Amino acid sequence: MPDDLARGVGWISIARLGKCRGLRGEIFGDVWNPPESYRWLKRAWIRNPEGEFLFQGSPLEVLEARPCRGRLVLRFAGIDSPEAARALTGCEAVIPRAELPPLPGGEYYLSDLLGCAVIDRRTGALAGTVSGWQDFGGALLLEMTPAGGAGGDPVWIPFTRAICVEIRPEEGRLVIDPPEGLLELNRSEQAGNEPGDDLSRADNIPGILPRPV
Repeated sequence: MPDDLARGVGWISIARLGKCRGLRGEIFGDVWNPPESYRWLKRAWIRNPEGEFLFQGSPLEVLEARPCRGRLVLRFAGIDSPEAARALTGCEAVIPRAELPPLPGGEYYLSDLLGCAVIDRRTGALAGTVSGWQDFGGALLLEMTPAGGAGGDPVWIPFTRAICVEIRPEEGRLVIDPPEGLLELNRSEQAGNEPGDDLSRADNIPGILPRPV
């Protein structure tokens, strides 16, 4: 893995490590998704707040990844005391993108949408590029940087089936059918849920912010 680190693997953030728990070296992890959805996790690499990989760039085996009072608790091989756990507070547990488990049809890892070209189905023209996302409590919003290099504020695209009509991250392509005026809006609070929306928001996406790191 040190060679892969040098080549820039596509890393995904799984958890921000917090306080230790108990006397066995367990660590609370701050995550974006339900803590019970991380049982698949078998190993993780640790990055410190400065972005450096610890343990000579080798992964730690995950002995446990379980929910506890609404939070995720992690136990790593070799981290077996409160002192060892406290040394990891503030670090991130990350994995290569290739180690994320497959999702059911109709669910998407949001990190896979970053960089996708956004195509307006009405005109076939490039509207912009997916550059992020936000969850303000309604429909999840994709952040789009408008095409043309004009700068300015991003445009927020509701991640709903009515608007995102073709989602093809493997092709780097997202086709939208925007209602009139949507692409002119730059204020996220003006975008909301679409009636009857049933697009999965992939609630099992790993990561406090499932993003390349």
